[in-house]
Amino acid sequence: MKTVVISLLGTTMDNAKPSERWSRWRPTLSLFQHDDLVVDRLELIHTTKGKQLASIVSRDIAQLSPESSVVQSVIDWDDPWDFEEVYGKLLDFCRAYEFNNDEERYLVHLTTGTHVAQICWFLLAESRNLPGALIQTAPRGRKNISVGEYKIIDLDLSRYDSIAARFQQQAEEGLAFLKGGINTRNAKFNAMIEEIERVAINSRSPILIMGPTGSGKTQLAKRIYALKRARRQVKGQLVSVNCGTLRGDAAMAALFGHTKGAFTGANVERAGLLKSADGGIVFLDEIGELGLDEQAMLLHAIEEKRFRPMGADTETESDFQLIAGTNRDLSESVAEGAFRSDLLARINLWTYALPGLAERREDVEPNVEFECRRFEEEHGRKVRFNKEAYRVYLDFAQSSESKWAGNFRDLSSSITRMATLAGSRRINEDVVRRELERLREQWRAESAVDDALAGLLTAKQLEEIDLFDQVSLRETVNICRECETLSDAGRRLFQVSRLRKASANDANRLKKYLERFGLNWRLVKS
Repeated sequence: MKTVVISLLGTTMDNAKPSERWSRWRPTLSLFQHDDLVVDRLELIHTTKGKQLASIVSRDIAQLSPESSVVQSVIDWDDPWDFEEVYGKLLDFCRAYEFNNDEERYLVHLTTGTHVAQICWFLLAESRNLPGALIQTAPRGRKNISVGEYKIIDLDLSRYDSIAARFQQQAEEGLAFLKGGINTRNAKFNAMIEEIERVAINSRSPILIMGPTGSGKTQLAKRIYALKRARRQVKGQLVSVNCGTLRGDAAMAALFGHTKGAFTGANVERAGLLKSADGGIVFLDEIGELGLDEQAMLLHAIEEKRFRPMGADTETESDFQLIAGTNRDLSESVAEGAFRSDLLARINLWTYALPGLAERREDVEPNVEFECRRFEEEHGRKVRFNKEAYRVYLDFAQSSESKWAGNFRDLSSSITRMATLAGSRRINEDVVRRELERLREQWRAESAVDDALAGLLTAKQLEEIDLFDQVSLRETVNICRECETLSDAGRRLFQVSRLRKASANDANRLKKYLERFGLNWRLVKS
């Protein structure tokens, strides 16, 4: 392949008195004075004022290397120290140049021109607007000072072992940080965390974290924030809010702020959580619980970085990144009309489903060790299992018998109970066996709630309902989940009796039936 060097004329260093033309080091000329560097063509860029010097340099190159050609290009700028002007004109040169990467390799001379021009050359090469490596010349390192030395710098950093090793170390540190220092053994979870690490560092787009209660959504959001903070990618704070606790005006006021007197009880002005997250991250856990009005305002705030506080005449600004959490299928919520499709489309760019502990049984052991260390840090008391007790606990914890319905919260509570009861600072078999019986009883009580009513009613609530009503309610819930709307479900449930009525309101009849048990359509469908 032919070698082509693209270079700016050095108006000072390339210039020389006639008596010094061959004794003094001249950077452009030195490109042609090395036996191991053959330059087939020089693209020499100069200003109109430098035309005469460019001709002299070209003649000297022809004398040194007759087989090399020199192509002169004129670029004039008003201020060679104006970054915007210099970069813009060099970029125009690159875009107009017909690169032939199949037959030519390109070197960008980084020695001549102002510091601004050299920075622009670097940026253009690094961004591949200039598809070549850098070549740097210097007047030292050789006995013949007029020749000097050169160095080629390839900006493909993956080729440098030491740099690649540092990048790898940094990536591993980021992964370990996101995992809370726990060496997870689940390949799928590891791959997901690795991608989240790359997204967290390289993107400010919304991130949606899905997963059951206790799967670690909040902790992951905190660690993403801490990672970005350590990389100096955020300056503001992390603001966390559980949307399930926000209702009506309180939701609007909490998220977007309000002016004094905006509604009854608004005695003072309030900035709002989104404003508090300016320059940082806002974590909206259970985002599916927000009302449709709040969702519309949130979408506007995400896209425009602006929103109007309640009672305000003008909008306020807040540049925040959103991390959203949910234990719902938001696509189903969209189908039910409970969640805006445009908001889901906006926050669904990076979506990750955290697996529950029962799906990561190989990670039980490292998490047991982590929880023991955390107990020690929080209570100042070191507690460990004896060998046999540890084996018994792990055998149970990693078996299909363990439900881990509350995921990592269940595990954390379990370790805390055993560590608290371990009087001799060693968790023995007796403590473990009592804990296993406690967990079995806890999960038996939770599983007593039929699948159709899981998440709707607790075991205690079911005990207060007649068996006759339990059977009826279960079937009603099952039918509701098979129907698209409340009216459809009502027509199906009251198919016979509705024919005997002149005017039937099946939806209202079903609504009142569900309200008897503290339920509603949205809750049943979720």
